Amino acid sequence: MTEISERISFIDHATKTTIVILPKKQPWIIALMGSWLGMWITIGFVTWWAMISLKLTQQERIILWVFLAFWLYYAMRVGRSFLWLIWGKELIKIDEIGIHLKNSIRSYGKSIPYYFENITNLSYDVPADKSFQSVWESSPWVNGGERFFFDYFGKMIKFGKKLTKKEAHLLSQILEKRMRKYSKK
Repeated sequence: MTEISERISFIDHATKTTIVILPKKQPWIIALMGSWLGMWITIGFVTWWAMISLKLTQQERIILWVFLAFWLYYAMRVGRSFLWLIWGKELIKIDEIGIHLKNSIRSYGKSIPYYFENITNLSYDVPADKSFQSVWESSPWVNGGERFFFDYFGKMIKFGKKLTKKEAHLLSQILEKRMRKYSKK
């Protein structure tokens, strides 16, 4: 296994190259998100208990249902981000047919193949430091921030979450070399 940075590593096999991108591990952020998620789940259960056991007017029930809808949305969103920070990884496999991308939490996730002959305009873009986009994407509850993209049948495919400029540059060199190597076979 060869490491490009503390988050990115790759392995060259005889017929493929596998690249792994890990999320940035910050224990204090994981602890804070875990605490927030625990409190959020407690609030949801208490609200649900109140709806079931207390005598409420119709208007109060409607308000609680609306709150629970928003509660569920944020519980799922922050829960996914929390699980991503703990066990997530992006897997990129390059072989003779194309690039296979997989966003994985532990082993759960689906690998999607993209064939070389249909991939166009592979490039990367890293937002400027201190820009609004950079600040927004640096927040731990945002799973996005993909740096690499390519066109595939008119659809933009993105990968490479929250990479720095240096990491993106090094990864682009690996991708270009391996794509040239395997697409010629």
